[in-house]
Amino acid sequence: MKRITTIIALAIGLNFGYAQNDNKMNTALIIIDIQNDYFEGGTAQLVNPDKASVNAKLLLEQFRNRKLPVVHIQHIANRPDATFFIPDTKGAEIHINVKPIGTEQIIVKHYPNSFRETNLLEYLKSKDITDLVICGMQTHMCVDATARAAKDLGYNCVVIADACATKDLELNGVKVKAADVQTAFLSALNYFYSTVMTTEQYLNKKEPGH
Repeated sequence: MKRITTIIALAIGLNFGYAQNDNKMNTALIIIDIQNDYFEGGTAQLVNPDKASVNAKLLLEQFRNRKLPVVHIQHIANRPDATFFIPDTKGAEIHINVKPIGTEQIIVKHYPNSFRETNLLEYLKSKDITDLVICGMQTHMCVDATARAAKDLGYNCVVIADACATKDLELNGVKVKAADVQTAFLSALNYFYSTVMTTEQYLNKKEPGH
């Protein structure tokens, strides 16, 4: 009887191990619009883009080391009056800190929502992805739009706060500092659409607030 119990326990342990591995493989990293125009010398410089890109690089390295899916989202402007991410310019290229390698997926978009008129959804389905780790630029625009769309499509989302960057905004003459924009948009996402974590929390699998 003891031997049978041991065999059953081992079988459950093995199945649990496979489930854990499958769960890891069901997670993809989505890096949104970390492109040269958002950095110093670009035509749409953000606040602290370098720090965000370095943290995104740390996430990217972990996903590469674990051989987990990575998706690079690249925005290419298609409006005639666009001032950044112009096709075939240095500014539209993905920044060196998160430059794609090998067979990593690159998806070109033309709208804030990375799912709109792209093959992102089809790609995620083909890989049986259920969970997304999202980072990139701009927090208040493409990161926000993509995270909300992903949740509405049934994905579990984690947004990495310090691997995102934004800029100062203005409404009716009232200026809003980038730090306040960042806090407002991420705190709103954290309520329902995603779990917001720092790079350190995610890499070390700590729960926010602990």
